[in-house]
Amino acid sequence: MNPAPNLILVGPMGAGKTCIGRRLAERFGLVFVDADQAIVDDVGSSIPTLFENVGEAGFRAHEKRVMATLLAQHGQLISTGGGSVLDADNRHSMRTRGFVVYLRVSVQSQLQRLHRDKTRPLLLREDREQVLHAMAELRDPLYREVADLTIDTDLYSPADTTAQLVMRIAAQWQIPERSA
Repeated sequence: MNPAPNLILVGPMGAGKTCIGRRLAERFGLVFVDADQAIVDDVGSSIPTLFENVGEAGFRAHEKRVMATLLAQHGQLISTGGGSVLDADNRHSMRTRGFVVYLRVSVQSQLQRLHRDKTRPLLLREDREQVLHAMAELRDPLYREVADLTIDTDLYSPADTTAQLVMRIAAQWQIPERSA
């Protein structure tokens, strides 16, 4: 049993972190937090606007600060942004402050799930498939590094993925009691 103060979902865009995260948070009585939305709320502008104004490096700096704040708390399900694992400090904090679930998804499934999405700055290009393959090559080892549990979301619907995870998480994770 791995006690950790938070449940954290990692994985690439289109893996189902938000949809599955909401379901898992409800099931485990956790506060659901979408890290990307927390960045938007903190900065006061959309992620595409943030990328346009400060670039990816500027976005990652905001992401790191927000992740540190989120991970310092207790009793949350944190749905991370796909690139949050790129920062070594984020990875360390995830491992020490959470039970981390890697929602794995194939590039082909990502392309199907995201084919109409025009809100993701890193995919606003003609070579979406190449971009997704390059991101997978870089990020998959990082997701695996932080993960306590991995599930392939290609195999199941969001409801079935949630059901599979509830059983597996309940067997492997407990929320430690808060100290007074």
